[in-house]
Amino acid sequence: MKLIKNGRVIDPKTKFDDVADILIDGAKIVKIGQDLAVDVATAPEVEVIDATGKVVAPGLIDVHVHFREPGQTHKEDIHTGSLSAARGGFTTVVMMANTNPTVSDISTLSEVLASSSHENINVKTVATITDKFDGQTLTDFSGLLAAGAVGFSDDGIPFTDAGKVRLAMQEAAKYDVLLSLHEEDPQLTGVLGINDGEISHQCGVIGAPTVSEYSMVARDAMLALDTQARVHFQHLSAGQSVDVVRFAKALGAKITAEVTPQHFSITESAILSHGTNAKLNPPLRRESDITKLIAGLQDGTIDVIATDHAPHTHDEKNQEITKAPSGMTGLETSLSLGLTHLVAQGHLTLMALLEKMTINPAQLYRFDTGYLAENGPADLVIFDADNRYEVQDDFASKASNTPFIGENLLGKIAYTICDGEIVYKA
Repeated sequence: MKLIKNGRVIDPKTKFDDVADILIDGAKIVKIGQDLAVDVATAPEVEVIDATGKVVAPGLIDVHVHFREPGQTHKEDIHTGSLSAARGGFTTVVMMANTNPTVSDISTLSEVLASSSHENINVKTVATITDKFDGQTLTDFSGLLAAGAVGFSDDGIPFTDAGKVRLAMQEAAKYDVLLSLHEEDPQLTGVLGINDGEISHQCGVIGAPTVSEYSMVARDAMLALDTQARVHFQHLSAGQSVDVVRFAKALGAKITAEVTPQHFSITESAILSHGTNAKLNPPLRRESDITKLIAGLQDGTIDVIATDHAPHTHDEKNQEITKAPSGMTGLETSLSLGLTHLVAQGHLTLMALLEKMTINPAQLYRFDTGYLAENGPADLVIFDADNRYEVQDDFASKASNTPFIGENLLGKIAYTICDGEIVYKA
């Protein structure tokens, strides 16, 4: 048993926000209340955690991570990715399927799930929408769902064939399963990973313009409206994309959207100071885009904050801008970036931030987690929201490709608890 005492308990599902105690027995919360006590004579094994001055919230949920297993475990693997997630306060993650081989068949899916089953957090995975990302041949949705896939995504490879997108949505609607889409028209982009504009031109390249994103969001939002499939737009970066999603939601499309912490925290100018560690796909944009992304978070157009945790080795990133891969690690700085750039700036309340990182992502995949309730899952994070620290190159992840090393951010994780067990302690 564990007794968490005197923390500021925040539950975005019920909007509860008060100082309280939480009693955990096994994998369940058995009591939430004031001045809880346990008879040590009958329960001598109880562990008391003093959360005075700290926030106690549902364990964070990230619906967009890359753990690189199988095939690219020199960058990350499911174990080190899970350690990184726990250190960042996450108790549930959803892996993308762009591994080698891709998660396109039941054999590969079973291999990935077998590896995931050994971890101390909840590690889920999507399967690919099309076979080996060919953009044409739909995978066996029925079989993959039965084998344990939680959804489908060709993340990293945008769909160029609108007819195939519509077929995929029709299949997804048949099974009432979530499709997650990476929207970036390759016919409208130059060098991926850097916004087309003043900064890219200083670097001597033509980059990826915002229209390459929002034009595909517009197309697929209308296809989602037509098919009534549940469609999730990944890592929005362009302000116009927010406008399109807001419009399509008002029409009745069953769509949701996510934003990464990096896209609401820093602009394209980070390329000049942090080089390829700020090369992301989609790229960092302008202040005007950040303003619209934040507005989308505020009014609910953007439902979820997800990291797009994308580890790469130092050697892979230590190349010229046109050759280095896009992506950054994000699990261990995600909450801090939200606290620093959204809550401390008055853009979101702490309750609203946690909503985007707990109950909302849980509801995307209909996971029974992301909330605090008696007889509910004992998945929690305890953190000091006011503790300011400097980001160090000491991640649990194998990788450290992030532009935030050396930055001073708010929010230190004290404990991460999953299924009633401490999986990270500072």
